[in-house]
Amino acid sequence: MTPFAPTTDVAAGATVKPEDVIEVLRQCFDPEIPVNIVDLGLIYDIAIKPERVDIKDDPHRAGLPDGRRRDGRRQRPPAHLPGIKDANVDIVYEPVWSPERMSEEARWSWEWSKEI
Repeated sequence: MTPFAPTTDVAAGATVKPEDVIEVLRQCFDPEIPVNIVDLGLIYDIAIKPERVDIKDDPHRAGLPDGRRRDGRRQRPPAHLPGIKDANVDIVYEPVWSPERMSEEARWSWEWSKEI
């Protein structure tokens, strides 16, 4: 199975590529399990504009038994990519998150964390 990949939109004049933004986002981890938010399938959309990146992010893990939301200390992507002066994260609730959005590694870590 191919892991879920966020949709991307790159405007003319943008100075970074989607894979650059995804690499930065892979350094942001869920506070409860040691898996980054990209591999968890929580990043839905990345829009890259000149000097700005907009990201749509699911704030919760509805598929987990208690449906806990990630707390308010959510990590925001750094805006220090070349040419980027601002990064914005919009919280979205649709489509509903499910474990199928996770990469194989994320699913393994999720299963392992449930046994602890």
